[in-house]
Amino acid sequence: MKKLAMMMVAGITALNLAAGTCFAEKIVVAGSTTVLPIAQKTAEVFMDENSGVDISVRGGGSSVGITALIDGNCNIANSSRSIRDVEIQKAASRGRDPVAHIVAMDGIAVVVNKSNPVSKLSKKQVRDIYTGKITDWSQAGGKPGKIVVVSRDTASGTFEAFGELIMNKEKVVPSALMQASNQAVAQIIGQTPNAIGYVGLGFMSGELKAVEVDGVMPSNATVLSGKYPVSRPLFMYTNGKPQGIVKEYLDFIKSKRGQDLVEVQGYVGLK
Repeated sequence: MKKLAMMMVAGITALNLAAGTCFAEKIVVAGSTTVLPIAQKTAEVFMDENSGVDISVRGGGSSVGITALIDGNCNIANSSRSIRDVEIQKAASRGRDPVAHIVAMDGIAVVVNKSNPVSKLSKKQVRDIYTGKITDWSQAGGKPGKIVVVSRDTASGTFEAFGELIMNKEKVVPSALMQASNQAVAQIIGQTPNAIGYVGLGFMSGELKAVEVDGVMPSNATVLSGKYPVSRPLFMYTNGKPQGIVKEYLDFIKSKRGQDLVEVQGYVGLK
């Protein structure tokens, strides 16, 4: 009986250790759809090279990711914007300490359908389109046709960055088609000849045409040099300084190997 009891205790201890190890090797990543392809690709490669590690990646938008981090529902919050003061205050009230990690740079490409002859716009023209002051392509150097304005929704970090870099925080015209993801914006632009939208560089495709903004085309080189006027860093936030497997994963993303994967996904690697 004594031997049996010792075996049962040993078995329970082993199970507890296994459960603890499993928990420690689990990483939940949530947030920005702009950062999503980076997280998905790097997680895939990291898991392939580290057996026993389980990384769950989901989107939802920057605000969703930061809220999940504050609520303790994820280990890493992806964000295409800096955390807001009100979010920092909320995190502090719950005993959390969001720490930013820049994982890539990105340009917000202003895009039109590939059939649209317009190839360049000024920041003012883009702003005037998005505020409703310009409503027809003939007013912006194109063929006559009502402009279909497509925007990200307010939960998006890309929406906030666009608002600061282009809109001077003016409101987007109420008739704009508000979309929850870069992919949704790209799909509408690709199917709508008179549409205009904006997406992260990683979401460019053959159906879209990026236009010059203030005479500069979005590219890795112009984003990295700071010449392209609609550029921003991309973040992953952790609660406090990362430790254990979370730190290893972030270190991997920032490594040369990880940054190569960032660039393969269409973003600008850190130099």
